Amino acid sequence: MSKVRIVTDSNCGITQAEAEKLGISILPMSFLINGEEYYEDVNLTQQEFYEHLAQGADVSTSQPAIGAVTELWEKLLAEGYDIVHIPLSSGLSESCHTAETLAKNYEGRVQVVDNQRISITQKQSVFDALKLANDGLSAAEIKDYLIRTKFDSSIYISLNTLKYLKKGGRLTPAAALIGSILRIKPVLQIQGEKLDAFKKVQTLKQAKDVMIAALRSDLSTRFKSLVDAGEMSIAVAHTANDAEAELFHKDLEAAFPNIPVTFCDSLSLVVSCHIGPGALACGCMRVAK
Repeated sequence: MSKVRIVTDSNCGITQAEAEKLGISILPMSFLINGEEYYEDVNLTQQEFYEHLAQGADVSTSQPAIGAVTELWEKLLAEGYDIVHIPLSSGLSESCHTAETLAKNYEGRVQVVDNQRISITQKQSVFDALKLANDGLSAAEIKDYLIRTKFDSSIYISLNTLKYLKKGGRLTPAAALIGSILRIKPVLQIQGEKLDAFKKVQTLKQAKDVMIAALRSDLSTRFKSLVDAGEMSIAVAHTANDAEAELFHKDLEAAFPNIPVTFCDSLSLVVSCHIGPGALACGCMRVAK
């Protein structure tokens, strides 16, 4: 049986240093900032990224270069690995479709997983893939599991500002102005591939309450059998909001004492481009046993 190597991108929140310890490969997402190219966690830190945003820089995202993807794959294939490649959700980036097209040239040795995950849920997919690889499953079998379980997750995100939704064309200037005047803090959701509206609140406390209630509903209905089987976990994510994220982590542990709260991570910079700093998020996801 061939060895299996897990490849993903920096949207999962795993750093290059962490990836080296885990024995996986991370393709850094690229950004154009005022016309200059940067790579997440290579020559662009989280702090530097938010400094650019605060200065009003022109920031846009791009998928990993085709050459960088194939060069990494071919290196790993030459070392005797089959590959499970877990990119950012196809609903948020073309990088998945690009990888799927490229993989057709490798006779089944590269399995691209479009399980429509991002950030903390994508990270869990990576850990699931690692476990299954260590259990002896093939790359194709790991892909099959990740596809079958792709909708066993939810993410809820509370925004601190409407500025970046407006800037990215996802909100009209009038709506952004009204929202700012009324101090509306939208709570968004990711159920599969898209980032969609969920509820509107006016305070961070209300946002936290809404997100906890949403998780409680998911865990007691859609995912009840998985909770009973001990196959669900909860995680926290944020954009430059470490202190509130740590407090929210404790809130979630108190609200769900029987479900592990595993990660407390920074959200992907790709998402951060569209929602800005100060966001707070939580999610729940199935864990491979």
